[in-house]
Formats: sequence, structure tokens, C-alpha cells
Amino acid sequence: MQKYKKVIACCAGVAVIFIWAGWITLSRYGMKTPLTPSDLTMLRYATALCFVSPLLLWYDWKKHSLSQWLVVGLGVGFPYTLLSFYGLKTIGAAHAGVLVNGMLPVLGTIAAYFIFSQKISYLKYLAIILIFVSNAMMAGGDVVRPEMLGGFLMLVGAAVVYTAHMTGIRLWNVHFKDVIVMVPLVNVVLFLPFFLLQPTSFDQIKISELAVHAVYQGIVVNIVALMCVAYAIHHLGTIVVSLFMSFVPVVTAVFGWIFLEENLNGMQLLGIAGCTTGLLIYGLGAADSLRLLLRAIRSGRR
Repeated sequence: MQKYKKVIACCAGVAVIFIWAGWITLSRYGMKTPLTPSDLTMLRYATALCFVSPLLLWYDWKKHSLSQWLVVGLGVGFPYTLLSFYGLKTIGAAHAGVLVNGMLPVLGTIAAYFIFSQKISYLKYLAIILIFVSNAMMAGGDVVRPEMLGGFLMLVGAAVVYTAHMTGIRLWNVHFKDVIVMVPLVNVVLFLPFFLLQPTSFDQIKISELAVHAVYQGIVVNIVALMCVAYAIHHLGTIVVSLFMSFVPVVTAVFGWIFLEENLNGMQLLGIAGCTTGLLIYGLGAADSLRLLLRAIRSGRR
């Protein structure tokens, strides 16, 4: 049964990769429209809250403390989305995927070591370093140019707050049913006063475009993906889930190339290969990864 649950958790992790990559790509597209980061943020959490509102009637409000609600809710809430959206205004989708998700294995490992006293083998540390270096290669030197430095720092900040969210889920044993209530409720209550003071561009966008953002950002990302993340963390741990998330840049780069015409260069392709190799080494070990690679090469020659 435990092995079966881990298989489901791995499937959940893979689903999150594609959902999160789609979210970054769609958000990058949204930043090219009149929609503001505040618009997208409010649309995201208000839609999610409407969808889960029936659960509020039966929710056990004493299950978690206020501080736990705030860490879990805000860790993937409006601080995370605003930092991501404003960062996306200056940095491409592929680079954004690298900076936010490429940092997660490093931050997740640090959190796991100091908070959970979780130790991993030197080989797995090597895999994490390879993934981090590969992500840095994909980003290149462009993201630290003066005109992009603000976006760079915002996206790193988004990675930090998201790590707090993942750590809180494991530390306080927060179930995915709790997460889908906590996140939209906390963020609508706290962000609504700020949103009402901001200019909005909802009236400049077609209803069909708003509907796409509402469904994807509010339901697919904020409910389906968060359920998958919480389930995977319970059965695989913070480090493994952060490694899944580190593969988001690979899919984001491909999505950005297909949908946003953001071309891939040689360094990005090399980074994709390095990311894949690092993930295989962490999950399968060096020997199994080498056998898998050799098998793929032989198949390609036939």
C-alpha cells in the first residue's frame, strides 16, 4: 500500500510540473495584456475561494493555529504571486521558471537539514548541485543585468516564500484538504483591502480571456496543483518534491518556445539535459541512470 501511495505521489509530482509550467507561461502572457499583477492575483484566489466555499461549512477551524494558517496560506499566496508576476514583467518565462523552481532543491535541502534533521547521501547532494548549475546555465548572465536585477530578486524571493509553504505542510502535517481551504481564504481576506486601492484593468480584457485565467489560475493551479503538492510532500518529502519542481524550467522553456515564441539557445538546451540527468541521478542513482542513458543511446542508433 505504501509503495502504491508513493507511485501516486510521483504521478502528482509530474502533474505539478506541467501545471506550474503552464501557469508561468500563461502568467507571462497575461503580463503582456492590460491585466495587472493585482488583477491576476485577486482573480486567482477569488475564483478558488468560490470553488471551495462549500467546504467552509464543515471545516475544523481549530485544527491549525493562526500562525500555521498564515505560513501555509501566504507561502503560496499573494506574496508569492505578486513577486512572480512583477518578476515576469521584466524576465522571460524560461528564466522565471529557472529562478523560482531551480532554487527550490537548494532551499528545500537547507530547510530539510536544519528543521527536520534530514540527511542525504553525497551522490544526492551532487545531483542537487548539478540541477542548480544546470538551471543557472539556462538563466545565463542576462538575468543579472541592471535592468533585470529587480525581477531577478523578486523571483528569488518567490522561491523563498514557496519553500516556507512546503516546509510548513510537512512540519505541521497539513493535509491537502486543509491547503485548498487555507490558501484562498487567507489571501482573499488579506489581499482584498490592497486590491481595492489599486487600479484594475478587468474592463479592458475579453470575458473569454478572463475565464481562461480564472479557471487555470484559480482552479487548476490553486486547487488541483496544491492538492498534488501537499500529497506528494506527505509521501515523498520536501526535498523530492522540490526536485520535481526544479524540472518546471525545462517544461516552461519548451512552453515558452511553443506558445510565446521565446527561442531556446544552446545553453538552455544544455541546461535541460543537465537538469534531466540530475533528476535521474537523485531518483535512480548513478549506476541506474548510466544504464538508462546507455539504453536510450542504443535505442536511438537502431
